[in-house]
Amino acid sequence: MRDDWPTLDWPAWRETAIALQLRTQIVGKVRLALTPWLNHSWHVPLYVSARGLTTSAIPFGDRLLEIDFDFVHDRLVFITSDGRSRGIGLHAGSIAEFHKTVIACLDELGVPSAFDGAPSEMPDATPFAEDHAHRPYDAEAVRAFWHALIRIARAFRTFRTGFLGKASPVHFFWGSFDLAATRFSGRAAPRHPGGVPGLPDAVTCEAYSHEEASVGFWPGSDAYPTAAFYAYAYPSPPGYAAAAVAPEAAAWDATLGEFILPYEAVRTAPDPQAAILAFCHSTYDAAADLAHWGRDALECPLGRPRVPRVVV
Repeated sequence: MRDDWPTLDWPAWRETAIALQLRTQIVGKVRLALTPWLNHSWHVPLYVSARGLTTSAIPFGDRLLEIDFDFVHDRLVFITSDGRSRGIGLHAGSIAEFHKTVIACLDELGVPSAFDGAPSEMPDATPFAEDHAHRPYDAEAVRAFWHALIRIARAFRTFRTGFLGKASPVHFFWGSFDLAATRFSGRAAPRHPGGVPGLPDAVTCEAYSHEEASVGFWPGSDAYPTAAFYAYAYPSPPGYAAAAVAPEAAAWDATLGEFILPYEAVRTAPDPQAAILAFCHSTYDAAADLAHWGRDALECPLGRPRVPRVVV
């Protein structure tokens, strides 16, 4: 049965979206500062939760910290494993004030509060502590975005069950402000040339150290002001851009170097989940076939609740 998918209009909620991205970056950088490096920067993302977005449990010393964006009650919540908690309201205001309050909460909880104070992957961004501009907070627009993420994460998680090889979690990258899932062939990739704005080359090269096929979703940006799904392969095999992919609304974008599927085409489809899965499978099939992945050893049928995978 088709459920109602929210409308996402980037121009209408642009200011709130940028403010939310900056706030997720502040929280994400707390996790980054406290967590040992994990391949492909998998130690830094946030995850879609029953309340919004979460860091998941972050170890520090002999305790755990979890920071949750609660989009139901418009709050940022800090919880530690010794039963202590703090909260910040999510509302209109400056990034500088939010940054200051986050540090104060960490200090009160006895959590190390030193982290990188510069935004990532955002052109001409002001350091958090110096960003005193008043920014709006449209709670309903944020909830619509979160409700879309819930539905999209479900499709990506289903897609992930059909792969036996190395695959990323379904995670939300606060730098690029997108939900993503990645499959790997198991082979090393050519060294990435770097040059991603706002991202150190060492981070980029480590992220793309192995051959991959990725699918993701972003709500829009000034550079691409439309909510959309994307898919790419690194390195991109010959013929990839000309591959036939599904659904019909999906197409190669030569400027971005990725396949793009408009969110609106999915939202209005008879079966949005099926449309997303068709995009995931077809773009992956193109990458894996053209790059000659060992697909027989990497794939399995999609998982089903309470049904063990058949091993022969």
